[in-house]
Amino acid sequence: MKKSVSNRIRITKTGKVIRRAMGQDHFRAKKRGAQLNRRKKIRGIDDLSKKIVKKYL
Repeated sequence: MKKSVSNRIRITKTGKVIRRAMGQDHFRAKKRGAQLNRRKKIRGIDDLSKKIVKKYL
């Protein structure tokens, strides 16, 4: 298992691959509150990326 991949994504019980939205930690002072609120949601990954990710897990 690749540690870098396992830190960034997670596979749910139903088999969905989810990730955290980027741009939440670094240089937050420049960003509006609405931008940060949008980034707090958990994001999915498309089908092509799922195949690549599952290879590394």
